[in-house]
Amino acid sequence: MLPSDAVKEIERRIGYTFSDKSLLTACFTHSSYANEHGTESNERLEFLGDALLGFFAAEKLYGEGGDEGQMTFRRQELVSERPLRECVERAGLDGFLLHAGREVPGGKAVSSLFEALVAGIYLDGGIEKARAFAEKMLGPVSQDAGDVRNYKGELQEFLQARGLEKAVYRVALREGAPHMPTFTVEASAAGQSALGRGGSKASAEKQAAKALLIRLQQAGEF
Repeated sequence: MLPSDAVKEIERRIGYTFSDKSLLTACFTHSSYANEHGTESNERLEFLGDALLGFFAAEKLYGEGGDEGQMTFRRQELVSERPLRECVERAGLDGFLLHAGREVPGGKAVSSLFEALVAGIYLDGGIEKARAFAEKMLGPVSQDAGDVRNYKGELQEFLQARGLEKAVYRVALREGAPHMPTFTVEASAAGQSALGRGGSKASAEKQAAKALLIRLQQAGEF
């Protein structure tokens, strides 16, 4: 079981209080820990959470309009491993994962934790609570989901084609609550710089690269 102080901190970060604390523990139980201690892992919850997230994303995108192809692509982008992992890491929830061994599991194990939490909240408090959690956590990601261009890659290609050094990114500001921060990143290249904001460093870097690319293209001297 998760220690009581860990449970309280997790609930504070996710903005939801579990009635069934054992269900919360199950959400954070990696298969390596489950196998070692003879308990159930979060894999079944992950399965349910994946389906719920797909439904929430489809429901939201349907309400926003667009054709089937666009909605399918944006849904896949919104609930793929990367944005889910970023949400968990941004809230610092991966540090509470129960696992065997010294190394904390990363990658899919982290994104699966998000899916398990969606399912856990659904089973504990119902679909509206689960939807509210998913929308709150994925809000900064969904704002960027419709723009799927790789601006960092485009900026790099622009600079390489002109024999210029690659762009440098730095976090200029981090603000907001610890579990829901907003990053401001500065991108610099060719004597120019631009700022971007986002709910994760990756999102902020993307927006900074977009702004810098536009600035360099409009400068007309490269």
